Amino acid sequence: MKNSEIQPSGNKKISEKYYEQELNKLQIDLVGLQRWIKHKGLKVVVIFEGRDAAGKGGTIKRIIQTLNPRICRVVALGTPTEREKTQWYFQRYVPHLPAAGEMVLFDRSWYNRAGVEKVMGFCSNDEYWEFLRSCPNFERMLIRSGIILIKYWFSVSEDVQEKRFKDRIEDPTKRWKLSPMDVKSREMYVEYSKAKDEMFAYTDTKISPWFMVDSDNKKRARLNCIQHLLSLIPYKDLTPEPIELPPRKDNKGYVRPPLDEMTFVPEVY
Repeated sequence: MKNSEIQPSGNKKISEKYYEQELNKLQIDLVGLQRWIKHKGLKVVVIFEGRDAAGKGGTIKRIIQTLNPRICRVVALGTPTEREKTQWYFQRYVPHLPAAGEMVLFDRSWYNRAGVEKVMGFCSNDEYWEFLRSCPNFERMLIRSGIILIKYWFSVSEDVQEKRFKDRIEDPTKRWKLSPMDVKSREMYVEYSKAKDEMFAYTDTKISPWFMVDSDNKKRARLNCIQHLLSLIPYKDLTPEPIELPPRKDNKGYVRPPLDEMTFVPEVY
């Protein structure tokens, strides 16, 4: 069971220089995709699921780094409120779906019910099985309505997950990423594997398949995922040609207020 989620692949390290070069190329292409989504009025949903410390957040960060937040936004919902717990399960996610010309990245999604809620006992058995039955129909409705739905599962081996947990503990800037729930999930690696397998059995459909991302190597996973995302939505490059800036106007007659009357940020550095 230990490495059951990982398929054999080239996990050889890649150089920082090569990684940055390739990432820069892909981010330029993402800007082109963004412009196409806006131009054609596409509605795109990308779901990122996987184990804790699998690299979902890092990939999302690189995707949105150069994009317009008015077109591409991230949805990462917290714990449902008492009111939301009484709603139709998918109801809290529906308001976050894209309008025409938008792409929404879900950092975890409605699949919480098939993962953490199932394993940690946050939902009843009836609620769990109802989700597995209704989820394919819900996604089919989204796709029929014109939404492009893409689902990624980030797969990380037990040894690599353990190393990343330890790295988070040692790095004060990353310690916030390690919650009590993450620590508990570490003890239940096999249970999460079984839940993922069952989830795939019901929701890995022809119309809405899961795409596995081998994420033991973070840099390789980011590049592979972004490249794959770009390949799924045919687009044309609509990047405008560089423009020539006109000469600046003469500011004759303008007198700037004295600088000593302004409140500046202290120059600590």
